[in-house]
Amino acid sequence: MNQILLENMEFYSYHGHYPEEQKIGNRFVVSVSIDTDLKKSSETDNLADAIDYRKVYEIVKQEMQVPSKLLEHVAGRMVESIYKAFNGIEKVTVKVTKLNPPLGGKTEGVSIVMTQ
Repeated sequence: MNQILLENMEFYSYHGHYPEEQKIGNRFVVSVSIDTDLKKSSETDNLADAIDYRKVYEIVKQEMQVPSKLLEHVAGRMVESIYKAFNGIEKVTVKVTKLNPPLGGKTEGVSIVMTQ
């Protein structure tokens, strides 16, 4: 099996449990890994035989625009949407990182990783 990786896509979104997070927003970083067979596209050099990276990015961008209280909810929507958009996917992993989360101390970020 082969992998397609879209790494460290940056967004400003309004996800969070606390009302301040939903109002002020925060910076997020998203990475997506898709396990799939790349043999046909590597032979034909035809986008119709491949997973379109741009479409994956647009799915992630669209889901990041929908405010959610939990990162798990955001990642779950992304995983489901990616599976619905493409055939031949064996596994999808999504990592969503909230930068500078309100934890009461200094931390670079908090992440969730969801695989299906």
